[in-house]
Amino acid sequence: MKQTNEVATATKKGNLPEKKFRAGAISATVWLNQGQRPTGETVEYRTVSLERSYQKEGTWHTTSSLRINDVPKAEVVLKKAYEYIVLTEQTLFASV
Repeated sequence: MKQTNEVATATKKGNLPEKKFRAGAISATVWLNQGQRPTGETVEYRTVSLERSYQKEGTWHTTSSLRINDVPKAEVVLKKAYEYIVLTEQTLFASV
């Protein structure tokens, strides 16, 4: 399958997806990012991207547009991504 622009760009920068949840053609990808507070302290935070894969003339593509039948699957993968982030961060804070 063809890489999305976001994944291809992130891969070039060395930032690979942390976790991916898929239900059919719908996927939610969790990304671990780094930023800086105004104090200069480095912080990590997670973001989620949602996309639908489709095939056109034998080539795979992705889009952020969903069809009405995609919405329940989007709900499932977004909930899984949210659970993953909450449980991961809870584990990190519990070990500190």
